[in-house]
Amino acid sequence: MSAHMNEETPLLKRRLTSSESQIKNSKLFLAVFSAVLGNFSFGYSLVFSSPVLPQLKSPDADPRLRMDTEKAAWFGSIYSLGAAAGGLGAMLLNDMVGRKLSIMMSAVPSTIGYMLMGGAVDLWMLLVGRFLTGVAGGMTAASIPVYISEISHKGVRGALGSCPQVTAVFGTLALYALSLVVPWRWLAIAGEVPALFMVVLLVFMPSSPRRLLSLGREQQAERALRWLRGSHYDTQIELSAIQHSINTQSRVTWSQLATPVYYRPIIISVVMRFLQQMTGVTPILVYMEPIFAKSKVSLAPKYDAAIVGAVRLFSVAVAASLMDKAGRKALLYTSSMLMFLSTLTLTMISHTTPCPPGPSPPNLTMSLNYSPHNDIGNSLEASSAGLIPLISTMVFIFGYAMGWGPITWLLMSEVLPLVARGVASGLCVTVSWLTAFMLTHAFTHLVDNYGLYVPYLCFTVVCVVCLLFNAVCIPETRGRSLEEIENYFRTGRTFTIRRSQSTAQSG
Repeated sequence: MSAHMNEETPLLKRRLTSSESQIKNSKLFLAVFSAVLGNFSFGYSLVFSSPVLPQLKSPDADPRLRMDTEKAAWFGSIYSLGAAAGGLGAMLLNDMVGRKLSIMMSAVPSTIGYMLMGGAVDLWMLLVGRFLTGVAGGMTAASIPVYISEISHKGVRGALGSCPQVTAVFGTLALYALSLVVPWRWLAIAGEVPALFMVVLLVFMPSSPRRLLSLGREQQAERALRWLRGSHYDTQIELSAIQHSINTQSRVTWSQLATPVYYRPIIISVVMRFLQQMTGVTPILVYMEPIFAKSKVSLAPKYDAAIVGAVRLFSVAVAASLMDKAGRKALLYTSSMLMFLSTLTLTMISHTTPCPPGPSPPNLTMSLNYSPHNDIGNSLEASSAGLIPLISTMVFIFGYAMGWGPITWLLMSEVLPLVARGVASGLCVTVSWLTAFMLTHAFTHLVDNYGLYVPYLCFTVVCVVCLLFNAVCIPETRGRSLEEIENYFRTGRTFTIRRSQSTAQSG
C-alpha cells in the first residue's frame, strides 16, 4: 500500500502541474477586482473622519453639527462599532446567501450612510451615517477575503489575498486627495460611487466553487471554476480535491470545536485580528490629521495625511509582490520590527514633562503642547525634529501595510476550516472591530488627558507581542492549498495530504 501511494503521489502532482500550466487568470482577476471595490469603499469610509473632524470642530462649523471632544470621539469610533455589527451580520449571511451576495448586500448600508452624511442637518445624521458605513465595512471585511481565497488557485492566492488591503489603501488615498479640494459634504456623495459600481460588476461574476459544491451543485461549480480558470483547464482535479475536503467534514459541533483542527486556526485568526487592531492602526488612521496637528509637524496636517496615504499604498504593493516569494512569516517579522521601532520613536519624542506657562526651559524636549526652542541657533534642529513624527508615522504605516495589514486578512481566509469559515470569519471581524471601537473611542480621551505618549507606549508593547506571537503560533502557508493547510491543523505535523491516511493508520 505504501509503494502504491508513493507511485500515485508523483502522478497526481504531474497531472496537477500540467493542469495549472493551462490556467488563464484574466477572468479571475476581473472577479477579484469586482469584489475588492467593496474594500475601496471600506478604506474610503474608514478615514472619512480624518479630514472632516477638523472642519466640524472649528468655530466656523454649523452650530448644529459642531463637535466637542466627546462628540468627536463618537464620530471617529462609531464606525468601528458599525463594522462589528456588520461582522456579526456576515456570520449569518456568508452561509445563508453566500460570499458574493453578502458582498453585494453591503452596498445598501453604505449608500444610505453616505446619503445621511452628505445631507446632514443634525448631529444624529452624521453619527447614524457613519455607523451604517461601518456596517458595510464590516460586511465586506468578513466576506471579501473568503470569496477571493475560494476562487483563487494557490499560485496567485497570496498576491490576490493582498488585494483587499491594496484597494482599501487606494480608497484611503482617494479620500485624502479629494479632501484637499472637495468640501466634506461632497466627500460623502463621492463615497457612494464605488459601492454601486461594485454591485453592477458582481452581478456578472460567479459564486465560489467551494460554496456551490458544498450545496451539492456540481454542474454550477464546474462552470464557475472553468470560467475562472479558462476553457482549457482540467477542472476535475481541483474539484475532486475540494469535494474530498468537503466530504471529510460535517456540520461542526461544540465538542468538535475542542479538537485542534478547529480551535487552533480559529484562535490564531481571532488573536491576529485582535493584535492587528491593538497596534493602534485604526485610531492613527481615523485621527491622522488631528494627531499631526498635535505633533507640531512642519507641514500642514492635510498634506501629511496624503503623504502617509501614498507611502501606505507603496508598502502594500511591495507586500503583494513579496507575499508568495518571501513567505507570510518573514513579512510578519519585518512588519512587527518596523512598527516597534516607529512606535518606540514616537513614544520617546512625545514624552513631555508638564511645566508652568512661560518661556520654554533650555533643555525642553520636543513637546506636543508648546513650541520648540526660540533660540535661532536651534531653529534648524527644531525644524528637523518637526519631521520626526511624520517620518516615524510613515515607517509605522509602511511596516503595518507590509505585513500585519494584508497578511492578517489573508491568513484568516487560508487557515479557517471550510465548514466553519463563514461563521468564524464573521467572528474574527467582530472581535477586530469591537477592539477598534474601544481603542478609537479611548484614544481621544487619552490624548487629551496624557498626550500622545501613553497610547504610543501601549502600541509599542503590542508590537513586541506581535513579534512573539508570529514566532510561536503562526504557520507558514505559502504555496499550500487550502486542503493542505487544513491537514496541517488536523495532524499538527505536516501539510502533506495522504488520501489513504485512515487506511494506512489502521494498517
